[in-house]
Amino acid sequence: MTPLAIGAGVVAGAVVGATIADYRNQRRETIEGGRTIYTEPDRIIIRDPSGQQYVRGNDLYRFRYGARDIQTETVGGETRTVVIRPDGSRIITVVGSDGRLLRRIRRDERGREIIIIDNSYRDPRAVGGFYVDLPPPVVSMPYDRYIVSADEATPEVIYDTMVAPPVQRIDRRYSLDEIRYSPNVRMQMPSIDVNTINFATGSWEIPPDQTAKLQAIADGLNRAIQANPREVFLIEGHTDRVGSDVDNLSLSDRRAESAATLLTQQFGVPAENLTSQGYGEQYPKEQTDGPSEINRRVTVRRITPLLNGGQAALPPPPPGTAPPRR
Repeated sequence: MTPLAIGAGVVAGAVVGATIADYRNQRRETIEGGRTIYTEPDRIIIRDPSGQQYVRGNDLYRFRYGARDIQTETVGGETRTVVIRPDGSRIITVVGSDGRLLRRIRRDERGREIIIIDNSYRDPRAVGGFYVDLPPPVVSMPYDRYIVSADEATPEVIYDTMVAPPVQRIDRRYSLDEIRYSPNVRMQMPSIDVNTINFATGSWEIPPDQTAKLQAIADGLNRAIQANPREVFLIEGHTDRVGSDVDNLSLSDRRAESAATLLTQQFGVPAENLTSQGYGEQYPKEQTDGPSEINRRVTVRRITPLLNGGQAALPPPPPGTAPPRR
């Protein structure tokens, strides 16, 4: 598969005023092994022969904000990027030869490590690729607490949703890719629709006058991460059905990444505890083929229990459990 290079091209959100039309003009289409690959400067969209398609980007640029230094090396086909922060802590990201995230680790200034994401893990019960064929979860909780509307929820409800357990028993660990590409796996966790932000058609920019509307979301995220530094939250991007499906996958991925970037740069949410993914027009809230602000949205979902197999939240390791590494 065409690799997505570290730091390649123009990063999402970096070009003020850019729209999806600007990236459409730079998109290249190739066929590899029966799959159609659409390559943009900063992400790739893959369409399988079955018709399933997904987008994959490189979120490392989010970590550059406020970094003291960034070091990158490639060994044995794996690329390891170390972002060094002013306090001496390091965020270590390892990706494979195809650009897929394998591991993300936080190492503090004393050398103690916390594994935030291990996407190299494959459960022995996993079958085939990254799509997991599960039945829809059985949801017994009230709908408005399962899918929370940010514009109607109190800060306490938002926080409670960010630390809520799965709606049913999790029977195994899932990789990040399985979670990203399997809707019924993700749906085992409650979510928050950030419907306080309105995106213009074809744009992923968050208007300055709407930035403050993310305050309650950021407060909930920071509170949850402070309680458990291993927490991981998926920021999902969605679009309406205006435009092509390829455009919408790219656009939704940029919307998710813009929200994740803003949460870090404006509100101090640790970048390593967030991951983003666009889903295009696949999961509309309003069934319409026309423009829809409701469908142009971002969703926040806690995925930690899916990554750890439903185990209780793990505390950070005690001092001295991991020797300093140079």
